[in-house]
Amino acid sequence: MILFLFIGYGHTVPLSDEGKAFCIVYSVVGIPFTLLFLTAVVQRIMVFSTRRPVDYVHHRWALSKSLVAGVHAGVLAIITVSCFFLIPAIVFSVLEEEWNFLESFYFCFISLSTIGLGDYVPGEGYNQKFRQLYKVGITVYLLLGLIAMLVVLETFCELQQLKKLRKMFYLKKERTEDRLNIVDHDHLSFSSVSDQTASVREFKTDLINDPSPIEVNDGPVVR
Repeated sequence: MILFLFIGYGHTVPLSDEGKAFCIVYSVVGIPFTLLFLTAVVQRIMVFSTRRPVDYVHHRWALSKSLVAGVHAGVLAIITVSCFFLIPAIVFSVLEEEWNFLESFYFCFISLSTIGLGDYVPGEGYNQKFRQLYKVGITVYLLLGLIAMLVVLETFCELQQLKKLRKMFYLKKERTEDRLNIVDHDHLSFSSVSDQTASVREFKTDLINDPSPIEVNDGPVVR
């Protein structure tokens, strides 16, 4: 699970060549499926945690949608920090005898940000009670915490203010050579047609304004 969540504490590593080869194959197969799983879960959670609440408040009280989305994103971030950083940090500072609150909060941040330095790993003490159950609980916490972090990031990415900010860093799409040739050809064709039309108009104008007679077989005829 540590491999799939991109944390990689480094405290447990394969030593044999067979184990290292299996770890490579296991990661190559497992990581894409984990990404697909997390993407699907986050998109479904976004419907109930972000999109529907924002639309409901927007239509119910006729408030600005951008304002509602910004307030909602801030509240969601505060709830996430409280539930997956502050409260777990207090729990770890109690369960881990050598950790204080700052070290526990540091572990939560390093883990959920997928940095995974490995300098703090819970459940490694010799006198740890219910060690196996403790490890399972930590795995569930990391999985849920990572999903919550992705939901918060996706919520902020959908804000109109951030969308405008991201557009500043987008590269402008340059027209390809084929499109340029087509545009130039159309421009030349339009110019030639315009020149021909102008020439015909000038010729008709000259004929109308010219009072000179036209020679015919029977005699001069004045237009």
